[in-house]
Amino acid sequence: MKILVVGGGGREHAIIRALKKSPRCTEIWCAPGNGGISYDAACKAIPSTDVAGMVAFAKAEKFDYAVVAQDDPLALGMVDALAAVGIPAFGPDKAAARIEASKVFSKDLMKKYHIPTAGYAAFDDPAKVMEYIRAENKYPTVIKADGLALGKGVLICQNEAEAEAGVKEIMLDKKFGASGNHVVVEEFLTGPEVSVLSFTDGKTLKTMVSSMDHKRANDGDTGLNTGGMGTVAPNPYYTPAIAARCEKEIFLPTIAAMQKEGCPFKGCLYFGLMLTAEGPKVIEYNCRFGDPETQVVLPLLESDFLEIMLATTNGTLDQTEVKFSKGAAACVILASGGYPVAYEKGKEIFGLTDGQLPGAEDVTVYHSGTGRKEEKLVTAGGRVLGVSATAATLPGALEKAYKATGRIAFEGMHQRKDIGAKALKALEH
Repeated sequence: MKILVVGGGGREHAIIRALKKSPRCTEIWCAPGNGGISYDAACKAIPSTDVAGMVAFAKAEKFDYAVVAQDDPLALGMVDALAAVGIPAFGPDKAAARIEASKVFSKDLMKKYHIPTAGYAAFDDPAKVMEYIRAENKYPTVIKADGLALGKGVLICQNEAEAEAGVKEIMLDKKFGASGNHVVVEEFLTGPEVSVLSFTDGKTLKTMVSSMDHKRANDGDTGLNTGGMGTVAPNPYYTPAIAARCEKEIFLPTIAAMQKEGCPFKGCLYFGLMLTAEGPKVIEYNCRFGDPETQVVLPLLESDFLEIMLATTNGTLDQTEVKFSKGAAACVILASGGYPVAYEKGKEIFGLTDGQLPGAEDVTVYHSGTGRKEEKLVTAGGRVLGVSATAATLPGALEKAYKATGRIAFEGMHQRKDIGAKALKALEH
């Protein structure tokens, strides 16, 4: 099968590397792709949000199947547009993608179907937001832009002044554009966070191995929020008892709710969970694979990835094996100095051969923001590389991943030194 993967980051690279193991996968393209991905797939420089351009390219190249991996093209209806020209795709249609594309839609869905989540109120008037926050007088409080904001449209405000500044930033200054026309104000939840990705064909749901993301830029969970500085899998806080409870109270009710609303969800549904004192609650849904969660989840997948994807599209997931290894995986992100604010691009990357680390067993380097310049590999983004390792145990995977990052270098390279520290602590108890 000739396959097109839409996107150009570390998640897409992980998807491509997993697809290449499938015997039925004969040719892979990635659009737009990046410098490092080009070692594993043919790349075509089409912006992932250019639905018409992507569909025209897919039609001309006669792709058998497409994987729409990013949130923006899913929200814009790329799966619908591909289906209209006869190309089946992995991912939800536009109506189902609202579960991530609109916080108001997802919160209202959870409220209607009694799916546990934080208490909330939705607004389109900035003055009304502050009235509500003052009346509630509970801090910290959480303010979320309704639409997509590259994972950065969530503000945790410690007092009234911060809340006012947040409302101004999102709703008046339009830092996230039209995504800030509506906001959701949520109660602040505490507890361990867990990411659970799942495959679903709209009826059947099969979860993947759990993971733990590290959002803050610096060690000790300090610094600014990023797209993710590293991940580990499985997440030790996600016990079999909690998994069973989540399936019953959150996962299956969500699939049933989407069916009842007339927009069944097909593809990868991501559950961002908080394990609170009252039980697990949904912080957010994503309508696609997470980044960098994918970089630790897919290396542990033992079943045929392409067959699973096709089953979600064809509605045959109940007859398809989804099996993960009993081992562990760790991913450490190597970022440009200054990320997530200002950073320089075009710095040469040293230590890699054809995008990978020679001789490093059970280690894969996933490229998030890299380019090729006169046969040299250079930095081209904030998050540059994700160095993932697998092992029988989490300490083993972390040791391999950190040993590998020590062999890679570029000017201004920044990484967290404590990825997995919380997970290791949890394993001790």
